[in-house]
Amino acid sequence: MIRFLTSGESHGDSLQGIIDGLPANLYFDIEYMNHELERRQKGYGRSERMTIEEDEIKVLSGINNSYTTGNPISIIIKNRGTDVELREITRPRPGHGDLAGALKYNQKGGRNTLERASARETAMRVALGSICKLLLKEFNICIYSHVVKIGDIETSKGNYNNISKEELLKADESIVRVLDKEAEKLMIEKIDNIKKEGDTLGGIIEVIGMNIPVGLGSYISWDRRLDGKIAYSIMSIPGIKGIEFGLGFNTSNKPGSKVHDQIYYDINGYYRKTNNAGGIEGGVSNGEDIVFRAIMKPIPTLKKPLNTVDMETKEHIHAQVERTDVCSVPSASIVAENMLAYVLANEMMIKFGGDSIEELKYNFENYMTRVKAQ
Repeated sequence: MIRFLTSGESHGDSLQGIIDGLPANLYFDIEYMNHELERRQKGYGRSERMTIEEDEIKVLSGINNSYTTGNPISIIIKNRGTDVELREITRPRPGHGDLAGALKYNQKGGRNTLERASARETAMRVALGSICKLLLKEFNICIYSHVVKIGDIETSKGNYNNISKEELLKADESIVRVLDKEAEKLMIEKIDNIKKEGDTLGGIIEVIGMNIPVGLGSYISWDRRLDGKIAYSIMSIPGIKGIEFGLGFNTSNKPGSKVHDQIYYDINGYYRKTNNAGGIEGGVSNGEDIVFRAIMKPIPTLKKPLNTVDMETKEHIHAQVERTDVCSVPSASIVAENMLAYVLANEMMIKFGGDSIEELKYNFENYMTRVKAQ
């Protein structure tokens, strides 16, 4: 089973990560991983820190001659742009963890909470998730994402049943990772206007996993259901407040005949003409693409701050202002891709096992041969 742990603070020296459970002999493509980090840093509405940070991975252990050894892999990412005044957060920001964290850990302010609860930590998640992506690529499993909505501006390309792989590949060409130019223009204008008002914006992202084998996850126990594991991982991303799979909340206003995906069979095996289930039935991948959308709230730090209470004086006052993005929805889509990669890679190891990539592939191929024969 794959597991990972991150450490480090937003304005500390570096972020650290360790991941265990990956098979030996997997090619460790650092250029690919650094590119994933670069993708996370892009997006219209990010703060000036993104022009300073140049995230790169430094490997400390677990790799020999560009291949995994089977040992735990440890990496670091150096922080830049840390030369800011680190004032104590005594005026907690509504929507952030400042106050709850300070009260939980019996501290005078929210600085220590900010340093760890900050979305800066997701840089390491992307780094570790990109290793999982490398594992999935060995099985032709690919993960894509795009932005569906920013503020009240929604893309016309929001229906996963009508989006091609070729279109998804173009998401990175957009500064807001949206698939139609008209929505891109309107989203940029919206971000510019909100920035002038000292406010922030949230939105909706869609993530799609392709070439997923049937049988990942399990209905045997509640904590082994694949959709539950994915939801847990995505909801752990700072700012994410909701998730839906496939047709999601729209299933509530339709009859079952318009919701459930009918099953067909041809020379290639079982298939469905629709994917309203989002690729998961009974907590198990059904062989269709895994599709989910996640909602990100507006960033809590506002240039025109909201009302709060000073923790020292108990005075009613405006919240503290820190360096912040106006909108980081495009960045969140990259983090979500890599969190999905972690879950799927872990499920591949659980299902097929193996101490080396060769053994894992052997077990996988035997399984797929049996599935196609049924």
